[in-house]
Parts: sequence; structure tokens; C-alpha cells
Amino acid sequence: MKKFYETETLFADTGDRKIAYRSYGKGKTIIFVNRFRGTLDTWDPLFITMMAKRFNVITFDYSGIGSSGGTMAPDIAIVAKDIKDLADWLKLGTFIVLGWSYGGLVAQAAALLYPNLVTHAILLGTNPPGKNEVPFEQAFLDAALKPINDFEDEVVLFFEPKSERSRAAAKASHDRIHKKIDVKKIPSTMDVFQVYFAGGDGFREDILNFREQLKKTKTPVLVISGDHDISFAVENWYPVINQMVNAQLIVYSETGHGPQHQYPELTTKYIINFVKYMH
Repeated sequence: MKKFYETETLFADTGDRKIAYRSYGKGKTIIFVNRFRGTLDTWDPLFITMMAKRFNVITFDYSGIGSSGGTMAPDIAIVAKDIKDLADWLKLGTFIVLGWSYGGLVAQAAALLYPNLVTHAILLGTNPPGKNEVPFEQAFLDAALKPINDFEDEVVLFFEPKSERSRAAAKASHDRIHKKIDVKKIPSTMDVFQVYFAGGDGFREDILNFREQLKKTKTPVLVISGDHDISFAVENWYPVINQMVNAQLIVYSETGHGPQHQYPELTTKYIINFVKYMH
């Protein structure tokens, strides 16, 4: 298997835009759906490497983000079409979606809009559709909207600053990611940020009634969260998870918004077993 940094960026020509993607490993395909401001370079290489030992991992840039053409839509349901268009280009019959943060919203939309394509949904550091009681913490907004984030911002945004274990994991993850990253590709302007936030607002408004659909879906759903996520609090899952019919919730203590970056090996093992045993 090629190492993380040797994998080239490819392009799916969908006709009206080109979607940038990378492919790692062999096995059942799992499409990684990225966070707010995330690009091909911002996933932890160790997490991808561990996952690619068992799956064909596909990462991609949303339309209009990073290396992809087109324009990002302010509607999560439209953004989710990037997943379907990419899957069509790759001629995938079925696949798993793994969404982190904002990408977890997109992954849920894809699982509900394309139930015949998505076999499992893995949701990391994200929230369910509809109105949620626990809002963003101010610390998230203070750090997330800076044009460029430094390491201390990353600790606040994705880890638990009060925990020495979490801070050590943050440093290790940061160093892995920053061995090779094109910072210029990371969205940095308020006009792009507003498109992301418009998508989140619409997901909370939930005019497509995704919240009720999520409760009824038979697609297996695995939620992995940190116990102190300053953007998508795990507490927002509690009123929903016990009404779902095929879901599991795992919570890591002393962990923030990036559970898979704090515990890449453990998270991989949970995902492998979930996909193996849940149908």
C-alpha cells in the first residue's frame, strides 16, 4: 500500500465540475466527509493509514473547496450530492460514509437521501439534525473563524485543553498532519465560512424532516464523540439515540471535537467491528 504522502490527487469529472479525491487501501469503500474548513490534507494520516488496512478509503474536497472545482452550496442536501456524484464516477454499488463535524451533517444527509447506496454511517464529532439544546461554545467561534489556525487553536477546536493526555495527542496529530499540508488550500475567508454556517442552519431548521427519518432508518449508525465537544456537544445525541432503531454511541472521556485524531487506532477498531457485526 502506498504511504499517505505518496498518494496522488485524482479528479472525478462530473460534467459541471471536477471533484478532487484521493484513494487509499483496498476493501469495501468508505468515503470520508470532511469538517468545516477541512481539505484533503487535514485528515490525520495515521487514522487514514489504519483505516486503509481494512477499507478502500476515499477522501475528497467539497465542490468549491480545496482542489475541487465548482461552488459550495449553502444546502447540506446539495452538498451531499458530491458524495453520490463521486460514487457514481467511481462506479460504486454501495459504500460506507464517515463524516466528521460539518461532514457528519453531510454524511447523515447522504445516508438518508441515498439509502440504497449507503450501507453504514459513521459519525464523528457531529450532531443530529433538527434543533439541539446545547449550542456552540464561544471558544469554538473565537478560534474557528480566524483566517489561519495555529497549534493552540487546534488544541481548543479539536482536543481537550485541560487534559495532558489530550494535549499530547494533539501535538502528535498536528505533527503528522503538518509533515505535508498545503495551507493555502484551506478556506480562510468569511464569505466561505458563511456558506458552511448556512448549511448548518438549514440542517437545524430541518425542512426535510431528517431528524424523524434518522430515528427510523435501518442503516446502521455509529456515533463517536468526545465528552467535551465545544462545537457539537455529545449531549445533543441523548434525546435522539434512544429513539433510533440501529445505532450505537461511544463517548471518549477527556476528548474534544476530533475523537479519531486523539485515538486513531482505537477509533479504527471500533469502526471495523461495527461494520463487521452491524447490518
